[in-house]
Amino acid sequence: MPCRDRTQEMTRLNEYQVVGRRLPTEKEPTPKLYRMRIFATNDVVAKSRFWYFVKMVSKVKKASGEIVSVNQIFEKNPTAVTNYGIWLRYNSRSGTHNMYKEYRELTRTDAVAACYQDMAARHRARFGSVQIIKVAEVKNADVRRPYIKQILEPGLKFPLPHRVFRAANKSIAATFVGTRPNTF
Repeated sequence: MPCRDRTQEMTRLNEYQVVGRRLPTEKEPTPKLYRMRIFATNDVVAKSRFWYFVKMVSKVKKASGEIVSVNQIFEKNPTAVTNYGIWLRYNSRSGTHNMYKEYRELTRTDAVAACYQDMAARHRARFGSVQIIKVAEVKNADVRRPYIKQILEPGLKFPLPHRVFRAANKSIAATFVGTRPNTF
């Protein structure tokens, strides 16, 4: 049982703030700090992704740099449903593509996890080939995608098909009834 809980815990995405820099030298005693918000399963993966992105942005690699701090970022209000816009870049079989997607989730990490699932399902893009550029809250008026807009309509009602009415208690319930049930 404990192993199952641990694996579920490890596969869940978390948001980390990773701060790193180039190692101090005589020429540059206080090097420039680089801060990134990274979505990863744990802090080890977050640090690894940090070095991957920093190496692309500037000429700093793990051997010539150091991690100053790693902090996990938690949501302030994880009980309110929010619209999130995600800007991302991913490598497909044919090239590199930029994309903007919208999700309606409780937390930023849930939105990013939904994005990774969506990219894997629709575009066969693995975790390593998807790069999250930016995650931002989107107001209801600024939502672009129709599949999110349709949920934002005031007075939205969902049909309740196949409603089977049950007897109030077992003593008045009949096993066989002469009429066919109306489930509309």
